[in-house]
Amino acid sequence: MPKASELLLLLFTHPNELRSLIQYYVWTDNRDLADPREKESTGWDRETMRECWGYLDLTSRSFAVVIKNLQGDLARIICLFYLALRALDTIEDDMSIPVEVKQPLLRDFYKRLDEPGWNFSGNGPDEKDREVCVHFDVVIAELAQIPKPCFDVIRDITKKTGKGMADFCDRVSPGRSFYVETIEEYDLYCHYVAGLVGEGLSRLFAATGKEQEWIAEQLELSDSCGLFLQKTNITRDFREDVDDGRFFWPKEIWGKYGFDDIKELTLPEREQKALFALSGMVLDALRHSIDTLDYLTMLKNQSVFNFVAIPQVMAIATLALCFMNPDVLKKNVKIRRGITVQLMGKATNPRDVAYVFRDYARRIHAKTVPQDPNYLKFSVACGKIEQWCEHHYPSFISMIPPQSGDGAPTVSATAPGGDARALIYQRRIVRENEKQKRELALKVGLDPTKVIQNQGDQAPWWLLAAMLGVTLVMFAVTAGIAFGVIWFFDLM
Repeated sequence: MPKASELLLLLFTHPNELRSLIQYYVWTDNRDLADPREKESTGWDRETMRECWGYLDLTSRSFAVVIKNLQGDLARIICLFYLALRALDTIEDDMSIPVEVKQPLLRDFYKRLDEPGWNFSGNGPDEKDREVCVHFDVVIAELAQIPKPCFDVIRDITKKTGKGMADFCDRVSPGRSFYVETIEEYDLYCHYVAGLVGEGLSRLFAATGKEQEWIAEQLELSDSCGLFLQKTNITRDFREDVDDGRFFWPKEIWGKYGFDDIKELTLPEREQKALFALSGMVLDALRHSIDTLDYLTMLKNQSVFNFVAIPQVMAIATLALCFMNPDVLKKNVKIRRGITVQLMGKATNPRDVAYVFRDYARRIHAKTVPQDPNYLKFSVACGKIEQWCEHHYPSFISMIPPQSGDGAPTVSATAPGGDARALIYQRRIVRENEKQKRELALKVGLDPTKVIQNQGDQAPWWLLAAMLGVTLVMFAVTAGIAFGVIWFFDLM
């Protein structure tokens, strides 16, 4: 819960965000891991698993919330997967560990996952997540409790990730002036530390039966989801990484603006050029946005969708915040907590997520300046997101909520601003209805017994009027004939 001073500030600066925060904390019902009905899937009855849940809360509050709300035992499995990779990442990030110790440790880390009692206490005292490594034996104990197919996935991804980290650890070690040179190398690094995580998650979704088996084969899309998140974090954490001696921005991006050393981007007198380098980083991250949207449309389990979608909408919002923002060069920036809560409420279906991407792409495009060498490229990148959203979820089609709680929503096609597509869609619906009527009439003519007429159907008003008119005419003619006959016999 935010501090009272933060809430008071929001009341005067962003009242809508304050309302969202209050609604979230009052009405959101997160999963209770200690519920006796949940202990079989959450493992809360075991002390080692309770410790694992505690380390999850300790290392990442934001991920902890979405992980805990995953359906069934998938939450426990993803928790252990996260802690295994968090321990690996903690070893990689620790600049106090000598390279000759770090490299073999990273390469062989996957072997420790089934080595009971193993832990690592060689991290520096200031390493924020060192407790996960110090007490890693509880993670190993719980990994032995999960199904073997899931353990095999975690072990395989940990092996590949550790190998990739070991290959790159020289580049961010003390005393080295070696940067990530090219975008290709940058992509490879992000693949090792995040793309493989996306691959592992897809395989776990399939292995636990929460998603179809073929989702495990979507390697390229899974990789893009991971790269989108990782590149966003690297862009946002620029100043923190530079201060710690870690240089992840590729020289191919920032070097074209006249910088010889990445630290020069922090100089106030070079701020304008540094912002252009920042825009290049944002542009590079945006190229993974379409694959991310494609991947989300494949997910059918609601808890899995929320788990994947929430970090993605946070990422696009973070990119919009970072774009052309000089604060990124001076400090770590984050989106406000009220915006976070609002985004979590929207990350419930592919359509709303697509609209979030579209809205933030528009914000990014609105902040572009003609002086930026990436100006036209941003127009293309943001236009692709706009085009994807319009293709999959046209703006002229709206969903009308059902009248009753158990009904289904209906689709309405309107023409805002004279959108010709709505008129085309409406004519198509009319033609389809006329075709169905002709087919029904044909079937009635051939074999009326095989046609089942809906009891709720009603005849058209013009047909009823015609039948009434014919009846009245026949009645008038009959009455006239009868009157004429009677009159004739009266004359006789």
